[in-house]
Amino acid sequence: MNLNLAILIDGDNIPSAYVKEMMEEIAKYGNPTIKRIYGDWTKPHLTKWKNILLENAITPIQQYGYTTGKNATDSAMIIDAMDILYSGKVSGFCLVSSDSDFTRLATRLREAGMQVIGIGEKKTPNPFIAACDRFVYIEVLKNRTDKKENEDEKTPARDSVDKITAKEIKLIETSISDLSDEDGWAFLGDIGSLLQKKRPNFDSRNYGFPKLTPLIKSLDEFEIEQRENPKSRHKLIFVKNKEKRNVKIKKS
Repeated sequence: MNLNLAILIDGDNIPSAYVKEMMEEIAKYGNPTIKRIYGDWTKPHLTKWKNILLENAITPIQQYGYTTGKNATDSAMIIDAMDILYSGKVSGFCLVSSDSDFTRLATRLREAGMQVIGIGEKKTPNPFIAACDRFVYIEVLKNRTDKKENEDEKTPARDSVDKITAKEIKLIETSISDLSDEDGWAFLGDIGSLLQKKRPNFDSRNYGFPKLTPLIKSLDEFEIEQRENPKSRHKLIFVKNKEKRNVKIKKS
């Protein structure tokens, strides 16, 4: 089912350089029927956004900073989000910000049955990330753009990616155990869905892999098996935790 999405962008908090890639990412999850960006457009730091709003059909919402030290943009986004929620025109929201002030909004929208996707920088506080169904780091989109530019120029790509840690490996292991059959095998598609529920910002692209399958293949802790799919020519991929061997030292 293709969700109708409301895209609400915190213009004061998100760089404009990767708006094209950001909109392409959002299109994977649904149809962006409402696209708005909030900020004080009299301020010079939003000038770069002005040049790309028309070509991406994003509506700018003017919000003056009435009081020093208070973020009027946040309040305007929250009020609009609740108005859109009660209009019944969308099935989900994409909140584009790195600001933890939207944590309660994301929680409230999910309580109302909305799908909530967050997009922000890696500096985004964890409470906002955890409040979303899915959270995508804008740096992932930056890496994709940099890689494409380097390929066009025939120069090595210099992606800045995270190194997968024992914590992430343990998360994958426990997710496989949660879904595995009596022989220990679990369908990779189900694992990906469970990982997303457990940690909304889990994304194989954060670790330099376009999909979950090559990420799993790169790790020695897992076995992969391809099985025939009676309904499609594409094979089904199943994953299993490798048995850990305990080495016992004999006492002399």
